[in-house]
Amino acid sequence: QVRLGESGGGLVQAGGSLRLSCVASGRTFSRYIMGWFRQAPGKERELVAAQSGSGSTTFYKDSVKGRFTISRDNANHTVYLQMNSLQPEDTAVYYCAAGLTASTYDYWGQGTQVTVSS
Repeated sequence: QVRLGESGGGLVQAGGSLRLSCVASGRTFSRYIMGWFRQAPGKERELVAAQSGSGSTTFYKDSVKGRFTISRDNANHTVYLQMNSLQPEDTAVYYCAAGLTASTYDYWGQGTQVTVSS
């Protein structure tokens, strides 16, 4: 069982930055692929970024490449999402998730709201 808790969301002006954090419970954090998802009102949830257990492999949604960076600290069971050059279309609830495969995320956090004003 893995429990996840996000923090770091908030209100920011367009062009600004935020860093999201997600702390995981459990002893096997490094086994899990960690992903950041987001869901905007009226839209489906989408994968924004993901990183393998070792941190050697990453994935980014095209629209965030060059602006967002996912990283992890396995010693402290934490995954981060650094978000720069934020735009109003980045407004959403952001969730971190953990899975043993890239196609299935078994554990989810409660989400943190990110709002970007124009």
